[in-house]
Amino acid sequence: MFASYLIGLREGLEATLVVSILVAFLVKSDKRDKLPLVWAGVAAAAALSVGFGALLTFTAANLDSQKHELFDAAASLAATVFVTFMIFWMRTAARRMSGDLRAKLTDAMNMGAMAVVVMAFLAVAREGLETALLFFAAVQGATTSASPLIGISLGLLTSIVIGWGLYASALRINLTKFFTWTGLMLILVAAGIFKYGVHDLIESGLVHLLSGQAFDLSGALPPDAWYTTLLSGMFNFTPQPTILETIAWVAYLVPVLVLFLMPSRKGPGASRTPSAAAASAS
Repeated sequence: MFASYLIGLREGLEATLVVSILVAFLVKSDKRDKLPLVWAGVAAAAALSVGFGALLTFTAANLDSQKHELFDAAASLAATVFVTFMIFWMRTAARRMSGDLRAKLTDAMNMGAMAVVVMAFLAVAREGLETALLFFAAVQGATTSASPLIGISLGLLTSIVIGWGLYASALRINLTKFFTWTGLMLILVAAGIFKYGVHDLIESGLVHLLSGQAFDLSGALPPDAWYTTLLSGMFNFTPQPTILETIAWVAYLVPVLVLFLMPSRKGPGASRTPSAAAASAS
């Protein structure tokens, strides 16, 4: 549930910030008549995201055992790529998010009503599709289907509350620190998703390399213990991983963490934090 909650919170807040910037710009510019167009684009993006998630679930459910494992592996590896890109992209793009969105919305309004709908749709759809893919990949190792669904629902609800609070100036939060800490947690989640993708490749029979057991912690971490379930749900941790799974986990986690924790290069205007950008929109 925690991994799903984190995905819903992080991706949901990014989408909420996008929407709040667009809405605040229209309100501030006395263009309230354009608000229904923005909401139409947001609704279409949300519908596409739900449909994409349903398509992934339906496809996986109608494949035979080997193809199912391969499909899950492909989804896990793709999710790892997307979440890694998103984590690093947000470090730099957040500084100019407000200005970029307002410029695109201004251009769209000059082009016509449909352009505004499409612009809002594209601005939110990427986050929604990422959320669907990450959620699908994260729940592959879950023991029940209810907990991840509850987790992502609570995460999205929390992000909406935070986003509304920021928009209404009722809440002050350092978004730079927020995205840094959630980025660190998502790196751990992504490492587990990547490891699980390698596990699926082994289970499918496509990969036979280093498929022997690396170590056995089942004595210290019983399968029925709550803390084992917690580690499994959060980070796809297993007490008896294969050698290749262990190598994959370390090979992803160490370099990504090092790169993420390195000080980012600040160019012109880099001093604008996500919180400052959001504040300027409202």
